[in-house]
Amino acid sequence: MLTIRNLTHDDIAAATDLQRRVYNAIPPFSTAQFESLLSHFPEGQFVAELDGRVVGIAISLVILWDDYSLHHTWASVTNDGHFDTHDMSGRTLYGAEVCVDPECRSQGIGHQLYEARRQLCQAMNLKRIIAGGRLPGYQEHANHMAPEEYARRVIWGDFYDPVLRFQLNQGFDYCGILHGYLPTDPESIGNAALIVWLNRDYDQSRPTQLPKKELP
Repeated sequence: MLTIRNLTHDDIAAATDLQRRVYNAIPPFSTAQFESLLSHFPEGQFVAELDGRVVGIAISLVILWDDYSLHHTWASVTNDGHFDTHDMSGRTLYGAEVCVDPECRSQGIGHQLYEARRQLCQAMNLKRIIAGGRLPGYQEHANHMAPEEYARRVIWGDFYDPVLRFQLNQGFDYCGILHGYLPTDPESIGNAALIVWLNRDYDQSRPTQLPKKELP
């Protein structure tokens, strides 16, 4: 049975191991980074648990989008992974990481993690979700085309990119390319797709608020 719940301190070792198995070259978060996320914004950190095993994670923080630009990097928006850029006065939920166990893909786990983020965005009365999405298929085309053309052709259906296509299917809009977003990502040649999902229920007259906790 698949369960989506908030990350706890007891999940850190399993979450780190998951990242190691998903990424060949991108280093996993350190224990200190996970601890920082739980200190600053525990409500925004999710795990997918299948039969008692962590098979997916989704990491988020709230930011003041105007503090960043269309050319920001993962390091700048997370302060080099310290995650102390989380700011409850912001109106944007920023997706800093999503990964799913390679052995458990095509089971709807990614969709459920994205749905948890959407529900959090609505519960907090945030305006949108923004993220920099990897482009793992770009490495095969990098010698003869810019990442902008690659992304366009994925959108048009000429190429298949597993991450960007998934995000488009989740209701996100493509907004452009973030050059040098994650230099340690060789598959994307350091690039990422800037994507956004708008909360249609956003009410600018209401403040941002933490989701109400369910009573035991």
